[in-house]
Amino acid sequence: MTLLSPPPMDAPLDFQRGERRSHIRSAGDLIATVTAVAGEPAGTDPCSPADAAQAARGFPGFAGHPFPTCFVCGHERPARDGLALTPGPVDGRPGTVACLWTPTDEQAGADGRIPDELVWSVLDCPGGWTGDPATEPMVLSRMTAVITRPPAPGRTHVVVGTLRRRNARTASVDTAVFDAAQQLVGKASAVWTAVPGGLPPAA
Repeated sequence: MTLLSPPPMDAPLDFQRGERRSHIRSAGDLIATVTAVAGEPAGTDPCSPADAAQAARGFPGFAGHPFPTCFVCGHERPARDGLALTPGPVDGRPGTVACLWTPTDEQAGADGRIPDELVWSVLDCPGGWTGDPATEPMVLSRMTAVITRPPAPGRTHVVVGTLRRRNARTASVDTAVFDAAQQLVGKASAVWTAVPGGLPPAA
């Protein structure tokens, strides 16, 4: 998926399926494109739940967060309204962050499975914290993900993000979700883009 403009809130989006590339529009404006890709994202190496818990205690978003109401990593949302992930730096692994995630029964669908879109969300934001979004806010531009198996509600999972390279305003990152036994649940590769001039005061 490639995001081309900010999706509007509280407005219907029109999904237009194409033979090779599908489009998402709002009132005729192109918001994003979606297409299949060859191969799989690289992902990143696991870390233990203990190391992830230690990393999470250093989450820089506690002190300065460019998007404090973010569904995934924001901490200014009502209780249980969002995921409240806390990706922090992993000791001995430069450019890598990690945290814990325990999906809940209420987040599962009628079939008892955690929805794919929720797993994509978990694979999203931690990659943005491999840099310093408090001083240089970045937004997601492109993301490719694969889910190898659904996460189990009530079980602790480890989320890891690693910065692969930085090129001017863009950062390429890989993320992955593992169960407590370090077995892969899903992985993603993404490109993040710095906001020119930072965020406006009203953002």
